[in-house]
Amino acid sequence: MKHRMRAARLAVAALVTALAATACGGGKQTDNTAASGGKGGRLTIATGTTTGVYYQIGGGLAELISDNLDGYRATATSTGASVQNIQGLGAGTYDIAFSLMDTASNAVEGKEAFDTPQDVEALTRLYPNYTQVLVRADSGITSLKEMKGKRVSTGAPGSGTEVIANRLLEAAGLDPAKDITAERLALPESVDGMKDSTIDALFWSGGLPSGGITDLTTSLKKEVRLLDITPQLPALNKKYGDVYRSGSIPASVYNQPKDVPTIVVQNVLLVKTGFDPDLAADIVNLMYEKKTELEKVNPAATEIEVDQAQDVSPVPLNPGAEKALKDLAQKS
Repeated sequence: MKHRMRAARLAVAALVTALAATACGGGKQTDNTAASGGKGGRLTIATGTTTGVYYQIGGGLAELISDNLDGYRATATSTGASVQNIQGLGAGTYDIAFSLMDTASNAVEGKEAFDTPQDVEALTRLYPNYTQVLVRADSGITSLKEMKGKRVSTGAPGSGTEVIANRLLEAAGLDPAKDITAERLALPESVDGMKDSTIDALFWSGGLPSGGITDLTTSLKKEVRLLDITPQLPALNKKYGDVYRSGSIPASVYNQPKDVPTIVVQNVLLVKTGFDPDLAADIVNLMYEKKTELEKVNPAATEIEVDQAQDVSPVPLNPGAEKALKDLAQKS
């Protein structure tokens, strides 16, 4: 009965997400003159799950563009996040996309999920994503190694969460395909699974706070806890370089007993190579001039800093964005 109820919830959630994506402008863009140099048109922004920070800040950015750039109308669409977003840029489905830096690095180098190098450029570096690993208190899990044999949500297929989840499990000596029962669920379905005990743990890579994690820690309180995953950081750095860094989830964010050490990775805002440089500069200038508006949408935007905005290597910066960022840095 429990599994039938969960299946029903998943079906309803999928329908709601599909409807939300359609309402927010999901699907093939109908006017790509905006990105290619035409003055005015529609812009589609690829974000992530509806309970994540990408979707919230992406919606805020869409509103800023629509309200301040004459002739342009931007919409944010819910997606599976990083990998899907980059693939959508190449296909022309999206004009602007949020991504984790590790996934973006793989894209330009043609690694892992990407068979060939992807033609993408960056508009700016964004805020950091915090790797948030939650376990049920009754699961007995106190480290990643103890996830062996457990039911674990590694994130939605094609998401940056799934990339880092698999890398972390491997760093802990586990084979994600064999040593755990992997549930490839988006955040809303992962939260439901934790609530009804059909999964023991979940991975989530997102800004602070993330609505789904707030829901879970508020409703279950001491029945869930955040896991310290920093013991895996040296192994990650050895294999992937310094794209992963140490961080901390403050106790106040999710009303936890104490701060929880974790691993962070930066986010980046991407466009397809050849995106109109004048429009890119306008979007970048708008983001930083109106950053307080994005901060009202989600506090994660407070960590978008112009003095670090050009640090997107190995992803190339769009020429228009690069000039705008240099000018902004000189003024700050």
